[in-house]
Amino acid sequence: MEVRRPDPDQLLARVLAEEAATQRGKLKVFLGAAPGVGKTYAMLGAARELRKQGVDVVVGIVETHGRQETEALLDGLEVLPRRRLEYRGRTFEELDLDALLARKPAIAVVDELAHTNVPGSRHERRWQDLEELLDAGIDVYTTVNVQHLESLNDVVAQITGIRVRETVPDAFLDRMRDVVLIDLPPRELIERLRQGKVYVPDRAQAALDRFFSRSNLTALRELAMQAAAARLDADAHDDVSALPAHNGAGLRRRVLLAVDGHEHSEYLVRVARRFAARQQAPWIVAYVETGRGARTDHTRLQAAFELAERLGSETIVLRGANVADELLSYASRHGVSSILLGRTRERPLARIFGRTVTQQLLNRGARFELTIVSTPAARLRSWRLLSDGPSWPQRMREYFEATIITAAAVALCAVLERWLPVASVALVFLCAVLLVAVRSRTLVAVYTALVSFLAYNFFFTEPRWTFHIASFADVVAVFAFLVAALVCGQLAARQHEQVVMLRAANEHARVLQSLGERLAAAVDEAQVFQAACDAMMAALGCEAIVLRHDGEAAALRVACAKPIAAQLQANDMAAADWVVAHGQPAGRYTGTLSASAWWFVPLVVESGCIGAVGLRFSASQVLLTHEQRQLAEAIVHQTALAADRTRLSDNLESARVEGETERLRVALLSSVSHDLRTPLAAVIEAASNLSVNGEVMTANESRAAVAQIRSEGERLDRYIQNLLDMTRLGSGPMKLRRAWVGLGEILGSALARLRKSFPALEVTVDLSGDLPPLYVHPALIEQALFNILENAAKFSPAGAPVHVRAERASGARLVIDIVDYGPGIPEEERRRIFDAFDTSHVTGLGLVIVRGLIGSHGGKVEALAGAGGLGTIVRVTLPLSELPGGEDRAQNS
Repeated sequence: MEVRRPDPDQLLARVLAEEAATQRGKLKVFLGAAPGVGKTYAMLGAARELRKQGVDVVVGIVETHGRQETEALLDGLEVLPRRRLEYRGRTFEELDLDALLARKPAIAVVDELAHTNVPGSRHERRWQDLEELLDAGIDVYTTVNVQHLESLNDVVAQITGIRVRETVPDAFLDRMRDVVLIDLPPRELIERLRQGKVYVPDRAQAALDRFFSRSNLTALRELAMQAAAARLDADAHDDVSALPAHNGAGLRRRVLLAVDGHEHSEYLVRVARRFAARQQAPWIVAYVETGRGARTDHTRLQAAFELAERLGSETIVLRGANVADELLSYASRHGVSSILLGRTRERPLARIFGRTVTQQLLNRGARFELTIVSTPAARLRSWRLLSDGPSWPQRMREYFEATIITAAAVALCAVLERWLPVASVALVFLCAVLLVAVRSRTLVAVYTALVSFLAYNFFFTEPRWTFHIASFADVVAVFAFLVAALVCGQLAARQHEQVVMLRAANEHARVLQSLGERLAAAVDEAQVFQAACDAMMAALGCEAIVLRHDGEAAALRVACAKPIAAQLQANDMAAADWVVAHGQPAGRYTGTLSASAWWFVPLVVESGCIGAVGLRFSASQVLLTHEQRQLAEAIVHQTALAADRTRLSDNLESARVEGETERLRVALLSSVSHDLRTPLAAVIEAASNLSVNGEVMTANESRAAVAQIRSEGERLDRYIQNLLDMTRLGSGPMKLRRAWVGLGEILGSALARLRKSFPALEVTVDLSGDLPPLYVHPALIEQALFNILENAAKFSPAGAPVHVRAERASGARLVIDIVDYGPGIPEEERRRIFDAFDTSHVTGLGLVIVRGLIGSHGGKVEALAGAGGLGTIVRVTLPLSELPGGEDRAQNS
């Protein structure tokens, strides 16, 4: 017998999901069929038992409705004070969410999950408050009636005749860990109602007459049992999904719902939610944009999309000329097994030719399970199609324009018929149909084709001025014209609709491409946020502001705003702070802190939320379209990625600089230890010799030792001066105390210092006679020339001279060459001798300092090969300045 082993991947996924769940609070729901069945009583009883066991339980809010037995259960439990809110001159008490979060008990007891908060609260609905508690790691006990489940809203309305307005998204209830069904037979519940244990007597009688009928309660009781059973089925599904026998597409199917934006779209979304829950499958709600957008109520479409997202669905807009083609293509690519759509209205002509969406899916979707949902709007007749689309004034204007164009075609044909046969005149009418088709909708093009057909028959076929046709050939020609006009008009109108659709899609792509190019070229966050604000302001026609979050305790700061004068109020900043803390949208067009005039979207990256983007649309725009929301979220996503990229680039650059700094530090220690050890050792040796042997040394030996100490001390002083110069060069721009001085004077001072260290060195100087004075810092230029001369002296062989020449070059420049006849420097290493601590051919910091000193004057220094490949030429180039008063006298000192 084969042993059935669990699927390792399924088990691993389950373990990871359970680990993530441990970081969040657990939700326990006490579910009832109707008010008065005892949900709150049972919840408080469970809370008291936990309290006796030592569990930290806090009551956030409980509605006792004056029932003494329920109020008695609150004794011994910690009850938080309620938050008082003023609204329209009245004071209301609501759950104090911030106090409950600050208290952070193990379990929070919060009654009436479907409650709507008073305007001014952080969240519009209480279930959103509970969502924040769960995210904070607090377990929650709550109550809800079955009629408040969003996916059952239509079913409850059909049963009771009452549309419940306060609903809870099923996606939130998916977070339930436990559900407790509180059941009470309808007969007992009605008796409790009559005894005044549910409502006060006046309200009790009204409730009995309407909602609390026996049939209603029986149906609601059955719904509650089904909802609780569905939750048990979900738990069982999770347990067996890891087994091989239950693994595969049979258990994990995807459901695709197609909506068209008409009045039944929200009904279909609820049906699809229940269907997907029974199938235990993820589901998607799709709308196909064919370009005939005038037939779609975008407000209803957006409402359907928002409802679907609240119920846990994905939403997507597909674009194409044929609805069935797009649905089948998407279903094939994304593993969809079931397609749902509503049968609401079908054009008779399309049904005759098998061209309705339903018929096309039935004929071509053999691989899919197709479910046609009968909606409340299904009984409407096809003529209601005329009520869709533009307003009556706009529609009448389109038909009036089509009539004018047809009349113009009649007039033109009346002129041309003198020279053209009647058959050719028909082409003028065909052009009129095409002109209308590319400017308007398909129905207007069909109208133009029919009117042109009648006009052609009435005015230009024999006998004229009647609709009678005498010749069979004319009959064929007239009806051939009608068919051609209808076909051409249909094709041209469809082409026009596709062009409109593609233009919108291209605009969307163009905006994102343009933004992507700017973001790719951005080198820091400021440029990234500037590009994002510009793109959103131009593409969405709204004000935009980017708020950056710099750390745990840091407040949000405005990183960019368009226009610059855009300001945020206190409630706006509260919404932005909430967005950054929770990584979810808030503000206008949402159910969280909706009093804000801004819609805030989080900037989420892999490391967390780094800020928020606020968008403020005109006050007249009460609803965001799906396209606007999709484009805004795409821009924000790209902005977040680009900002994170610049942050990573900055971190990498900082790491590189730190590594380079460490390398330079090591090189500095190596160079300093080499340069300072030699003269210091010589000084110590000479001083020790004098101290030990001073009494027996001759006068010449003593003078020689003292001279050595002085020489090595001066050498040590030069090295320390070099270190000080390096410190000054590395601490920022040097302050130059410039003066007018001749090059001969500077060079003379440098050579005098050089002869003290290298008295035997021969130095020849060749200065051009037309050298002007230099406007430089004399001491710094002298130090630079001395360092170059000292380096040349070290590498020059014994008896070889060092040659110095200077001349005036074009472009107001002075060129100084210092030439030695040493071993020279290989070409590939010449560029590196001025780098910090390159010691391959140069000892110490001398030439590094030269580059800094010369560069601070706007000049440059470079190493060149000597004549004939012998030795090295170090060339210094300095800019020349014009003498005050325009003089340009030569200086040759």
